[in-house]
Amino acid sequence: MPDEARRISNQSILNFVQRNIVGVAVVVVALFLVIPMPRILIDFSMALNIAFSIVVLLIVMYTPRATNFVTFPRVLLFMTLFGLGINISSTRLILANPVNPAGLSKSQSVMVQAFANIVTGGGTGATPVVIGFVIFIILIVVQVVVITKGATRVSEVAARFSLDSMSTKKFDIGNRLNSGIITEEEAQKEQEELDRSVDFYSTMDGASKFVSGNVKAGIFITAINIFGGFAVGMAINRMSAGDALLSYAKLTIGDGLMSQIPSLMLSFATGLIVTGSSTDEAFDKQLSKNFTIDGHIYEIVGAALAFMGIAFIGNGAGATVLLILLGAFFFFMGYRISSSQVREKAQAAAAATAKEKTGGGSPADAAAIAPLDTLSLELGYALIPLVDKEKGAELLERITRIRHEAALDMGLIVPPIRIVDNMTLDPNEYSFKIRGIEAGRSTIRLGYYMCMNNGTVTEELQGEKTKDPAFGMNAIWLPEEKRAEAERNGYTVVDPPTIIATHLTEIIKAHAAEIIGRQEVSRIINNIKETNPVVVDEVLNSEKCKFTYGDIEKVLKMLLQERVSIRNIVVILETLANFGPITHNAWDLTEKVREALGLQICKQYADEDNTLRVMSLSQELSQLLLDHTAKGGGTEPFVALDPVDLRIWERAIHGGYNAIRSKGWLPIVMCSSMVRRLVWNMTNREMPDIIVISDREIIAAGRSIKVEVLGEIAEDKAGVTIQNV
Repeated sequence: MPDEARRISNQSILNFVQRNIVGVAVVVVALFLVIPMPRILIDFSMALNIAFSIVVLLIVMYTPRATNFVTFPRVLLFMTLFGLGINISSTRLILANPVNPAGLSKSQSVMVQAFANIVTGGGTGATPVVIGFVIFIILIVVQVVVITKGATRVSEVAARFSLDSMSTKKFDIGNRLNSGIITEEEAQKEQEELDRSVDFYSTMDGASKFVSGNVKAGIFITAINIFGGFAVGMAINRMSAGDALLSYAKLTIGDGLMSQIPSLMLSFATGLIVTGSSTDEAFDKQLSKNFTIDGHIYEIVGAALAFMGIAFIGNGAGATVLLILLGAFFFFMGYRISSSQVREKAQAAAAATAKEKTGGGSPADAAAIAPLDTLSLELGYALIPLVDKEKGAELLERITRIRHEAALDMGLIVPPIRIVDNMTLDPNEYSFKIRGIEAGRSTIRLGYYMCMNNGTVTEELQGEKTKDPAFGMNAIWLPEEKRAEAERNGYTVVDPPTIIATHLTEIIKAHAAEIIGRQEVSRIINNIKETNPVVVDEVLNSEKCKFTYGDIEKVLKMLLQERVSIRNIVVILETLANFGPITHNAWDLTEKVREALGLQICKQYADEDNTLRVMSLSQELSQLLLDHTAKGGGTEPFVALDPVDLRIWERAIHGGYNAIRSKGWLPIVMCSSMVRRLVWNMTNREMPDIIVISDREIIAAGRSIKVEVLGEIAEDKAGVTIQNV
């Protein structure tokens, strides 16, 4: 039992160390700095430091992108402190234990002594020590002047450029997202990659200072070892000045090399990672690709070496043989590379020929050439500066706001708008297309402003006449130098990007029902599912009212056709869940949803006093529509009036429309919920600005909405009667 308990205890300790390896390592490094360590532990730590530095160097070499090794700055700091801790402990060991004139002692570090003997050749006297110091100084110079200084400078430049270009790159990501070049997921991925890059190079700018500081600390500790050892050897160990200097100098060389070799590898790793490219290929792959770009290079080098060997005949047989053999090797390697490249080109040509014979690729290739975008904005070549990021790309920024505003106003997630140039358009013309079908077109004059008279103009100006593409208002084009004058005279002045953006906004509102599809419905449902999972589950998965995305799409389309915002999707889904067990008819469900959104709809058209001014449709006309209602298979009910009844209806509705418009009010018609959609269908083509609401929607709005009935749209034998208007 005691053995079992001991075994369990040992396992627990081991598991704790494994789970907290980083914390344990940090504590060990801290102890190295202040507490004397046993010689065996110091030797083990030295070997471990060399191993870790090699591991870090190889990881850097095999990491494709520098930003993939995001922990490198912290690893660099940890390794630097670890090396300094070992260096301090070895210095304490050197000064605390006696040495013989050869610089050897059983109480000294075996790693330090081994390195010292290797560098000095194991000899005695001043010559090996001098040779060792020369080698040590060369390593220091290479590390400080060449590697560390260069890596530090590259880190500074990389950090500066990363920070300076961050806003531009973020803007570019947003532009490509708005243009439809990339998806939102790709944009988010690129944004995260950009943030990692900026964070990495910013921290590397500071971390590289640890490398240079480590080198300086190593030089300082080396000087301490020499002078401290000299003093200890003479004062404590009673050695002569020469023996003390040579003995401790030899150990100092070994200790310095033990500390500088890992530091040199870390400096090399730092230089490699900050000078790396942004490709997804590792360093060895890049080298292989770059050094095999053309086999003829090596053939030329081989011929040059062989020529040099021939030229040395008679002046050194050994050099001749060496150069000729090396030249033959290079020539053979060049021949192999050239042969491999010829085979690859032949295979590529054969594949291209086969592709031509099969009709130039698959249908998928053709689809990739000519994709059909949900939304696209085509520009004439003169309008391209509006989307040029070097010139501000004002239009791209406006498009971002358009998509955001559409989500707020209509509840519609607008797909990315792809912006392309179209040489078939007039230079100053643009065209907006929905699923490849043109929904709007107009002409813009760059360098000019569209000026509109809204009734506040004090003095009219002369300019090229035009019409506002969004609302059809009369306007004039004025050059930029007359903008201030136009504003002083009371004109509404609009710049070209705003003209296009406003036009696009109105098109999106008018064609929202054409934009939304099953994919957009899915995205809306998935977004609301995070906060309202119960209602989503009931609508999609309940056996009593199981709706498909297509069923929900039909209801949302009908709402958007009449410019009813679908932002309150929770109420819409709850209404579908309530009436789903009764019917799946989109027409009936839409009317129920409108009743649930009654307050929202009424407030949309009410004035500042929350008063809704309406014209009521007479019972006779309502019954006329019901009597002539026809239902097609799978289609929405429609009204089929005979010529006589059609004239009665047209006179009545046109009379009501003209009467209410003459008063400056919105043309709002109130009728029964049974005929509301029929009335809208009958009037939408010729009078698209007529608003049709049901009496139940007004009732659902409650007391917060006051209703003023302006009159009744009715018909008698003498013609149309518009009461009270």
